Amino acid sequence: MKGPLFYSKILLFGEYGIIRDSKGLSIPYNFYNGALKKSEEPSAEALASNASLKRFASYLETLQTEQPELVAFDLTALKNDVETGMYFDSSIPQGYGVGSSGALVAAIYDKYATHKITVLENLTREKLLQLKNIFSQMESFFHGKSSGLDPLNSYLSIPILINSKDNIEATGIPTQSFDGKGAVFLLDSGIVGETAPMVNIFMENLKDKGFRAMLKNQFVKHTDACVENFLHGDMKSLFTNTKKLSKVVLNNFKPMIPEQFHGIWQHGIDTNDYYLKLCGSGGGGYILGFTEDLERAKASLKDYKLEVVYQF
Repeated sequence: MKGPLFYSKILLFGEYGIIRDSKGLSIPYNFYNGALKKSEEPSAEALASNASLKRFASYLETLQTEQPELVAFDLTALKNDVETGMYFDSSIPQGYGVGSSGALVAAIYDKYATHKITVLENLTREKLLQLKNIFSQMESFFHGKSSGLDPLNSYLSIPILINSKDNIEATGIPTQSFDGKGAVFLLDSGIVGETAPMVNIFMENLKDKGFRAMLKNQFVKHTDACVENFLHGDMKSLFTNTKKLSKVVLNNFKPMIPEQFHGIWQHGIDTNDYYLKLCGSGGGGYILGFTEDLERAKASLKDYKLEVVYQF
């Protein structure tokens, strides 16, 4: 048995902001993927994944009982496959902000949901929201509160524009130019990040009036501008606004940035060689970088591993 591949994703803009109704832009990242599999000789990882799937199957059974109108699964087939050793074989690093649990949720929905919404039909806003809601409930098994966007991106494998909580649409992004100097890249922090504690810190900070004002007047404002600039291919404005966003994040989201990266974060702002921002909830995993000159950024970050996501 070998199921279809589901890809990782990158939320280019909107981390934390989408909780407060900022815009967001999420794109598939085909470098990593995962699929449901069975094996005659399962590895330790396969056995651990199978044990996790057992718990997930029980969770989905409860979800279906409590919210029958939300989603229905062929639970008999799912349990049977799990009992006979099914696991999720994935190259997507966990705790890195690129959607490892999202790809798994998408794969399970794809294989076992009984009246599923598919990519082939006309994806109206209502259908996208319905999918997002189903995925949000499914994924909350893995890390508490989930927006459902990661599985949605993985399932549809198309860029998704978040206008607000109740307004999402499939979108097109400017075509990559592989000989372009500008790039979006991933920087490996070498630390696994935990989503739940980071989200808890954020929720705690939201109780502070000053923090809420900063979010609305700076963070959300710059995020929305970045999304608009990127979609319209206005790269000059994009870098102006990404620099502003990078500064706001460094000043106000310090707990989400691993300490040893505070210096290189500031260095990017000072030199304009690159600008860094959070990738997912932070606390470790990947850090997202934007640069107008990839070679300059590579030289400046020569001690770190860069993975190019998108060139323009």
